[in-house]
Amino acid sequence: MQPSASQPLLKAALWDMDGTIVDTEPYWIEAEHALVSAHGGQWSHEKAMQLVGQSLMFSAGLLQEAGVNLGRREIVDILTEHVISRVRTSVPWRPGARELLDELHGAGIRCALVTMSEAPLAREIVASLPKPYFEFLVTGDTVTRGKPHPEAYLKAVELLQQADPALGLQHCVALEDSAPGVAAAVASGVVTVAIPHIVPLPPDPRHAIWETLAGRTVADLDELVALREEFPDAAFALDRDGAGSPARD
Repeated sequence: MQPSASQPLLKAALWDMDGTIVDTEPYWIEAEHALVSAHGGQWSHEKAMQLVGQSLMFSAGLLQEAGVNLGRREIVDILTEHVISRVRTSVPWRPGARELLDELHGAGIRCALVTMSEAPLAREIVASLPKPYFEFLVTGDTVTRGKPHPEAYLKAVELLQQADPALGLQHCVALEDSAPGVAAAVASGVVTVAIPHIVPLPPDPRHAIWETLAGRTVADLDELVALREEFPDAAFALDRDGAGSPARD
């Protein structure tokens, strides 16, 4: 099913940042190890994996349990400052992300950033891009409940609707790499594409799984939105290459 040129089904792309646009997870993990070690605690790879995609305040609580004797706000600030300093040296872009952003921009598809990182880091990443791809940023310090709660995605859709009241959840695609992020996007009701990176994600009929964004196009996203439009009450059995067919629950 192809949308008409005058009424495109895909109207907006909602982008996660860490692990989806930029490979900053190693920077976060590096910062966690350094902070826990400085307070005499032990931090493992397994514990670090529990924090991928989570809100920073939630992560700070786990770091406190690991022995970091600081307030959550101070922990978040220390971690963020470390990652910003590393990003200023080198921005580790994920394959295909900038190319897809550029194609969406050229096609007039609106983009918003929906990240649990806070505004200072998000602005640093956005400033590294060659064009103003993002209409606005929804960051971890602008929501009450972080991922996996859908608040951030619902807020992004509400902001998009201010300029286009006809825009609905069915017109939006979310791009995510982590389990909490995917859960948040799915719970919000937007079409969701999982691009696993640091942590594997199991197949789930509620979202597509793409191995990478490299080579992906606006047409690929539009196809997913068209499937949702054609079969709004169906779950989607989407294979790992993104091809899909509706499957009734």
